[in-house]
Amino acid sequence: MQTGSPIITLTTDFGMQDFYVSAMKAVILGINRDVRLIDVSHEVPPQDIMAGAWITRNSAFLYPSGTIHLVVVDPGVGTSRRPVAVRIKDQLFVGPDNGIFSLIADQHPHDAYELTNTSFWSNERSSTFHGRDIFAPIAAHLSKGVELDTLGVPIDTLISYRWALPVADSEGVQGWVMHIDRYGNLITNITREMLEGMPVKNGVKIYVGNTILKEIVRTYADVDAGSPAALVGGSGHLEIAVNGGNAEELLSGQKGMPISVLFRR
Repeated sequence: MQTGSPIITLTTDFGMQDFYVSAMKAVILGINRDVRLIDVSHEVPPQDIMAGAWITRNSAFLYPSGTIHLVVVDPGVGTSRRPVAVRIKDQLFVGPDNGIFSLIADQHPHDAYELTNTSFWSNERSSTFHGRDIFAPIAAHLSKGVELDTLGVPIDTLISYRWALPVADSEGVQGWVMHIDRYGNLITNITREMLEGMPVKNGVKIYVGNTILKEIVRTYADVDAGSPAALVGGSGHLEIAVNGGNAEELLSGQKGMPISVLFRR
């Protein structure tokens, strides 16, 4: 568990223009003023559950043991989708059961609870702002040591969204763009581990739309300014980038775009 002040991270698609993030923080501090609040991102594309899942997957386990991750990307707010709290490894997660925790809950054993004990919710509740009225108070109570089984009832399964897995054979790997970051880098579902097990040392041809790249480089600067590059980024996945530019714009990239890596013999 955490030592010192408890940590709550916040990841949302709320942006910073409106009062939404501030309202959630106010509710949390009203319950536990000693908590440390860390903004992971509030620039998740609106209603993009899998972008939120990607950000959570790549940041959560870097935090100290016992950190509470409040993740709200919730296009189904007010519907029958369940509010949940989940323990995965040594971290706690709070948010809607809509697939937002897929990329970690599908990979690790976890304990999940539907948040049915309304005494830990805000007294007045909007049907369109569960981030403030359900999830923020739950995260705050967890930061004060309230146990998961006090907050609700255990559930066996969570809603799961999955990207298609890359397909590999002796000729190469067929993958897809699964995320585009703010720099326009096209991040694929092809992992470093997959490439390390393939004969890429003999050279490759990487097909990105009408563009062919002939190597996997180490850094963006290994190609000329304005030129596209294939490399394994900080997420551990193959990405297509442009040195000093934007691959999404230059290569007409989009989510779901096929990326083919063919091995030279």
